[in-house]
Amino acid sequence: MALSRVCWARAALWGSAVPPGLYVVRRLQFVRSGLTWGAPRLFHLPCRSSKLHLSPKADVKSLISYVVTKTKVINGKYHRFLGRHFPRFYVLYTIFMKGLQMLWADGKKARRIKTNMWKHNIKFHQLPYREMEHLRQFRRDVTKCLFLGILSIPPFANYLVFLLMYLFPRQLLIRHFWTPKQQIDFLDIYHALRKQSHPEILCYLEKVVPLISDAGLQWHMTELCTKMQRGTHPAVHDILALRECFANHPLGMDQLRALQMKALCRAMLLTPYLPSVLLRHRLKTHTTVIHQLDKALAKLGVGQLTAQEVKSKLSCPSCYTTWSCFPSTTLGQGAEWT
Repeated sequence: MALSRVCWARAALWGSAVPPGLYVVRRLQFVRSGLTWGAPRLFHLPCRSSKLHLSPKADVKSLISYVVTKTKVINGKYHRFLGRHFPRFYVLYTIFMKGLQMLWADGKKARRIKTNMWKHNIKFHQLPYREMEHLRQFRRDVTKCLFLGILSIPPFANYLVFLLMYLFPRQLLIRHFWTPKQQIDFLDIYHALRKQSHPEILCYLEKVVPLISDAGLQWHMTELCTKMQRGTHPAVHDILALRECFANHPLGMDQLRALQMKALCRAMLLTPYLPSVLLRHRLKTHTTVIHQLDKALAKLGVGQLTAQEVKSKLSCPSCYTTWSCFPSTTLGQGAEWT
């Protein structure tokens, strides 16, 4: 009885009432173990908790890391399942996912370049060669992607777009979504298309020779056409000697006929099925960008290009820089690599 009063007195001093059940348990523990019975610890009180609670921010981070880990595990299992049971589809799926990653990386790099241009008030023709080339190629890729997006707007049209992309990958897909075999085959096709337009362009050059007023320029033009028909690559000074003919009448951009502009568009793999006004505008824009790229490349120096950049420039269907700034040894080496 005296022991019970001491227990309740200590509980009153602590400011909380200890239930009789806890006293009975402590009494039994005292009898069994022979230990000295002391005051109840804090973790024995029902109002306390032995668990540590993290902050809401830490809980969110822990949840996100858990979801990411589980997603990676499920994704790995899904890839292994596709590789075992659907190997051909798995190849297409892998190329598609890698293409999306490369396109996303290109978009981030283009955004950094545009932000830098806006901050420092830099124009497109003032950019370094690699940044200029990246922006130009990314614009072409985005234009093709936007065209596919517009085709997918009508209801259930996305299924038709998927079928068209599978049947016509060269026309509808960008280079990131081509298989290695398709890249080689498509480059051969592009080269053949350009070769088909060369005789037509040479024929138009021969037809304008009588329209040149200067006799010396007429002779240079005839020699230039003869060399190209024989398969000889003209020298830089042979082309520069005819600069006046291409700047004014009869071969100036504003004096070209519709058939001549269509032949030039086919040589540059541009769409020739447009009105003459749009064809002239596209040719002017394209040749201006080529000139700006050539100036940036000459400023950088050909020796600064990596082997991969040289191979891409010699084989890329949308790269039409004039190779006057390349030494003959570099061109020969690049041809062997290709």
